[in-house]
Amino acid sequence: MSKIFNKRNTISLLILFAIAFPLITQNDYFVHVMTLSFIWMIGVYGLNLLAGYTGYLSLAHAGFFAIGAYSLGLLTVKAEMNFWPALGLSLVITGVIGFFVGLISLRTKEHFFAIYTLCVGYIIYLVIDKWDSLTEGVRGLIGIPAPSNLGPLSFQTLQSHYYLVLFFLLLVVFIMYRIVHSLSGRTFIAIRNSEDLAQTIGISTMKNKLTVFVLSTVIAGLSGALYASFVRFIGPDIGAMAIVFDFLTYLLIGGIGTLSGPIVGTLIIVWLSQQLQFLQDYRMLIFGPILTLLIIFYPRGIVGAIATWYLTRKAKRTSRLTNQPLLKADGITEKQVKEG
Repeated sequence: MSKIFNKRNTISLLILFAIAFPLITQNDYFVHVMTLSFIWMIGVYGLNLLAGYTGYLSLAHAGFFAIGAYSLGLLTVKAEMNFWPALGLSLVITGVIGFFVGLISLRTKEHFFAIYTLCVGYIIYLVIDKWDSLTEGVRGLIGIPAPSNLGPLSFQTLQSHYYLVLFFLLLVVFIMYRIVHSLSGRTFIAIRNSEDLAQTIGISTMKNKLTVFVLSTVIAGLSGALYASFVRFIGPDIGAMAIVFDFLTYLLIGGIGTLSGPIVGTLIIVWLSQQLQFLQDYRMLIFGPILTLLIIFYPRGIVGAIATWYLTRKAKRTSRLTNQPLLKADGITEKQVKEG
């Protein structure tokens, strides 16, 4: 799966399909749902960079998603700033807050880190909910403008907003690909595999962890800012724990620590949820057991499972042709599944 997905022709076809999607469907509802899916994918990529490649599961990413959304909303609605400078400044605000949160939270490990970030996420939610004079509290922030024109480019229609979000998604995927296949990416993976061993070979673990934490929060903030400009109304609920559960569901089902996992998981769950809207009140009861079974039997998610099957099948075929004993499948896929 990893090699198939990374073939230039296959990627080009997928991008062409995404570009042609609004023209194929001619259905504004489908375009709306797909645009939201792209926005969620960006947020999931931020979580995947931290949890999938450094092994630190942050439960505060819904909070940073909300910070990005409210930063853009407040700058455009109350400060009446142009959308594009507001977008850049909202990413800076999210990154600065992420930096200070990371300085403290990254001194903890494993479940202590998860618990600490869970508390941080809830504090962010409370600040948004209770600070009425700034965030309008439970009333929400109304009238967030659409992106302003860029020369001849206008983003006032649904289709144009779709292509804007698609551009940012492709940009995030490209950045993720470059990071994962760089020396920094291999450093992050070394920290995930064994932080103590990484320290013994001279890797500055705190510096690298803080770098990836800030970068992941900025990506989450970008997702929130795009969400705010698309929906045009935001409330405290966008920082609730339900958003964290959604991010984790998309990531774990698609494949944590893989490049295509966030896309696969988000598309499957979002479109499945649209088909099962009559069961919306029971979504936790439905996806909870499914997620548990998937983690038990396919810990690498759908992408990881397909990559394992593909590489095992290829190894069997090679062993038959060369009359060599079959290598253990896990040993083959451990270093390649991340490219899925």
